[in-house]
Amino acid sequence: MLQAELKWLDDPETFRVNQLPAHSDHHYYATVTDADQGTNQLEQSLDGTWQFAFAPNPQERPQGFYRPDFDRHNFDTIQVPGHIELAGYGQIQYINTAYPWEGSHYRRPAYTLGDRTGKPGMFSEAPDNTVGAYAKHFTLNPGLQGQRVIVQFDGVEEALYLWLNGHFVGYAEDSFTRSEFDLTPYLQPGDNLITVEVFKRCTASFLEDQDMFRFSGIFRSVRLLAQPKLHVNDLTIRANVQDDLKTGDLNVTAQLAADTFDGAQVHLTLRDAQGARLLERTSSADDTVSFTHLTVPTVHLWQHHDPYLYQLTLELLDAQGNVIEVVPYVVGFRRLELKDKVMLLNGKRLILNGVNRHEWDARTGRNVSLADMHRDLSIFKQAHINAVRTCHYSDQDVWYDLCDQAGIYMMAENNLESHGTWQKLGAVEPSYNVPGSLPEWRAVVLDRARSNYQTFKNHPAILFWSLGNESYAGDNIAAMNQFYKDHDDTRLTHYEGVCRNRDYTDRISDMESMMYDPPKAIRDYLQHDPQKPFINCEYMHDMGNSLGGMQSYMDLLDEFPMYQGGFIWDYIDQALLVKDEVTGRDVLRYGGDFDDRPADYEFSGDGLLFADRTPKPALQEVSHYYGNYDD
Repeated sequence: MLQAELKWLDDPETFRVNQLPAHSDHHYYATVTDADQGTNQLEQSLDGTWQFAFAPNPQERPQGFYRPDFDRHNFDTIQVPGHIELAGYGQIQYINTAYPWEGSHYRRPAYTLGDRTGKPGMFSEAPDNTVGAYAKHFTLNPGLQGQRVIVQFDGVEEALYLWLNGHFVGYAEDSFTRSEFDLTPYLQPGDNLITVEVFKRCTASFLEDQDMFRFSGIFRSVRLLAQPKLHVNDLTIRANVQDDLKTGDLNVTAQLAADTFDGAQVHLTLRDAQGARLLERTSSADDTVSFTHLTVPTVHLWQHHDPYLYQLTLELLDAQGNVIEVVPYVVGFRRLELKDKVMLLNGKRLILNGVNRHEWDARTGRNVSLADMHRDLSIFKQAHINAVRTCHYSDQDVWYDLCDQAGIYMMAENNLESHGTWQKLGAVEPSYNVPGSLPEWRAVVLDRARSNYQTFKNHPAILFWSLGNESYAGDNIAAMNQFYKDHDDTRLTHYEGVCRNRDYTDRISDMESMMYDPPKAIRDYLQHDPQKPFINCEYMHDMGNSLGGMQSYMDLLDEFPMYQGGFIWDYIDQALLVKDEVTGRDVLRYGGDFDDRPADYEFSGDGLLFADRTPKPALQEVSHYYGNYDD
């Protein structure tokens, strides 16, 4: 029987154990009525109150807490989803490029600087690696009983170990990516005990050095899902457009799982936005079922000002014709191409009026609500923002759905930033950069690319796959680029960090992407035989009373077709609402205001909005200039 190993925290080659493969983010239902109403008898939320114990390091954690007979009467409680630090445990800390332990603990990534030991004990025996022990009892809802049951964790920072009824189930890293495990072998009638151990630090810490507050815990939702006896495991949709830009070419491939395929069928229906049926096809069920080159004449193209969506539905039927599972998914037909070194959407030059958007709420940190997202899209519309970069990780699934509906062009970024391994005090010094070209770090970053692609591959809003942020360049990032090229010819790839190592220019990124290049430098690039279109993946850094001079960037749009806009850094301040000790009033506090050291202080406040989503004056300038190019 597999046992949990603490040494996995130290090993960059161990990042998923018994975790189910990444797949499309489709929802599935037991009946057509459930699908139409959005009610799901196959789903059971585990959000809410969990038992909880905090430990300052691995040595002091409550070992064996996952056993059903363990005495947890002295455990506290915590709300899931939520950050451990915002529940009153550990240290709130904001830091930009350095690692949060710099100046306190010496660490270098395993297998760098000639190391062949793998650095055992770096995190598993670390005095600064806090641990959260979670426990929750549940009884399966009637709709889940008697079926295969999996658990989905939408986001856990940074490493999780999972048990059910005392049995070890699996291990996962990658904080911002969904992790799924099969609970079926360990379920029992009546009461069940699910337990999770969350470690703040592991080798993934070197890959998750984003400019943000450093939290830990189960910070996104958790749910149980039952899988019917005939089930869509994965769905790939390619809604292509032919050269005439009038004819749709629909391709759908479903990977199925079943007790038996004998006599089972898959029924496909495509409807327009008004519900009129356009296509119907039926196929015998098998491991893989494909519907290829289905023609949609006079197709209504998806784009920012007209985000037209069709409704695709798959029905899985048993041999008697009974509906076993229903899978709905919206489809947007659009054509992205690179032609004469210019990016075109539906045959027209693409201009990106973009922002970088951290997931942020002033009270709940990176646990953002649906109301937050709707508010953001309302502000996008008012300010003529048409594009968003998911800096620098995968966002909650529903955000991609909303961008499909709102016509927001997405740069979907992997959960990767290793800034502190190659830049020190502003100098480029990549002696211990990861992932670099180190073979021991390749599988983990390819896994992050695979998860990002597999989960979100069907969203029309996504125009670009971004390999990550500020992680230098090497063979491993080139391999990530190749992964996307091998799997998706309908989108382009992006990565800025290749500018640090030009040996990889021909192998990484379809576009020249820079941060904070002045207009003069961009003009110089565009005037000297440029090989790739240019975007600013970050520019206009909106900190303090800044963001002036935007006109000089916008002028480039008129002068150079290969200049195609960019993404302002950034959309919203990272700050927390806390009660002031003197006045008793709620106030916004930034990095360094929580006795956190090291810290990058007010550098967390560089958004177009304050952290409570109050617009700053700078948003007026953005709205003015973006409005001039909001065609």
